Amino acid sequence: MPATFRHIAVFCGSNPGADPAFRQAAEALGAELLKRDLGLVYGGGNVGLMGILADVVMAGGGEVIGVIPRALRDREVAHEGVSRLEVVDTMHQRKARMYALSDALIALPGGIGTFEELFESLTWIQLGLHAKPCGVINACRYYDALLAQLDLAAEQGFLPPAHRALLIDDPDAGILLDRLAGSRPPAVAKWITRSDL
Repeated sequence: MPATFRHIAVFCGSNPGADPAFRQAAEALGAELLKRDLGLVYGGGNVGLMGILADVVMAGGGEVIGVIPRALRDREVAHEGVSRLEVVDTMHQRKARMYALSDALIALPGGIGTFEELFESLTWIQLGLHAKPCGVINACRYYDALLAQLDLAAEQGFLPPAHRALLIDDPDAGILLDRLAGSRPPAVAKWITRSDL
């Protein structure tokens, strides 16, 4: 039976990216969240894809919860127009709070911070710290190289195939949300032997 989501955490760039398709992907995700009456949990910024996504959901009357470290709010990049803005002390607290508030995790295109948030969420699933489905919106094939690296890690025995399958990808927000709702992270132990591969 598909999962019932109420809030989706989205990791994404504090820049809009070079290709207008990245903005369009953020707008499409925002529209899809509104269509499904899903609340957005995100990093609390008013810049880049973060700001674009939050603005779309807010403009449509949706719920937007921003979680931002105090140091970033003090630099005036916080989105003060969201439904609720939570200010935390550290980046670690930000991620933990975003995980706690959400039912599934999605990454739009972004930079090092987005990659780090994505991989930490996958690591936490792998270690059994949460079991929330995780996906990427692969707009303009942005995540192709990352997905290929994960395939290589599985081929070379560094990643069990079940753990490679933890990350779901699709360029279409609606299809990705459907796939996340129908997924169940596998109950696979982190500590494996060669016979498990």
